[in-house]
Amino acid sequence: MTTVSQRGALTPRELTRASDRLSYIYLERCTVHRDANAITATDANGVTHIPSATIGTLLLGPGTRVTHQAMSVLGETGAAVIWVGEQGVRYYASGRALSRSSALAEAQATQWANVRSRLSVARAMYRLRFPDEDPSGATRRELLGREGDRVKKCYRAQAARTGVHWRGRRYVPGDFTAGDAVNQAITAAAQCMYGVAHAVVMSLGCSPALGFVHSGHELSFVLDVADLYKTDIGIPLAFDVAAEGEEDVGSRTRRALRDRIHEESLLDRCVDDIKRLLLGTEQAGETDLDGARDVVMLQSDRGGQVAAGWNYGDSTPPGEESRYEDMALTW
Repeated sequence: MTTVSQRGALTPRELTRASDRLSYIYLERCTVHRDANAITATDANGVTHIPSATIGTLLLGPGTRVTHQAMSVLGETGAAVIWVGEQGVRYYASGRALSRSSALAEAQATQWANVRSRLSVARAMYRLRFPDEDPSGATRRELLGREGDRVKKCYRAQAARTGVHWRGRRYVPGDFTAGDAVNQAITAAAQCMYGVAHAVVMSLGCSPALGFVHSGHELSFVLDVADLYKTDIGIPLAFDVAAEGEEDVGSRTRRALRDRIHEESLLDRCVDDIKRLLLGTEQAGETDLDGARDVVMLQSDRGGQVAAGWNYGDSTPPGEESRYEDMALTW
């Protein structure tokens, strides 16, 4: 058997697109190891092989152990890895971008750095969540007020639909059991959605910290993206699960959400939404973020770019002479 150091790293052409991956896989009470470019989960029932390039987010529950080799291949393939406890309210994630292009990261930084464009993206996010309202001209304070009112209405509507008694949102950080069954289901759904959003954000090469609604946290943009689907998917599903009974709410919510994400093609939707928010509708359709080549350029004057791999102190690179003459005429 070959050693890990002798295995070649996966190339961009071998990696699975973010939108084609499984939303997430939950494992508990097992040892996670590596076999070639797959991970293995070993428990009392035997060994299960899982192709690592098909995983969006790997949730590691109680009783799991993971080897260095497993983390290495998960990092190569851009999978987010999240350790979750029985209460499921804390996690640690890592991964690398599937995209070899910096287009979305640069677009995100550009949109975020300007106060007006940052507010424009926040309004676009609100419009995605509530398409029946026009947030044009709304201030941030007004957006927050509208969002709060709409979420409260969603809670009341879902309680009426499912017959679940609703006494308000109750969430104590670090204490999953502090809330009733429906609050536990809402928390479990939210944590899973954060994991899925984190996986997509990282896979696209975006910064998880540069948020347009949330701010000041290393996962601000992840929280922004996950909230896009809160009233559409997360909250209704949590009420459905709570209406079925109070036993084992956390795990039942995770399984139901996994199925719903697949049915709704949420990963495709999430990728498209992020591209449209950061690049605009027209440019989003033209930008290929899953290209098979690593392209590195150098920044030049006036927003231009020149080829890397050339010592510009020696001479002008082949094919660039006319370009430099044209630039000189404009100075």
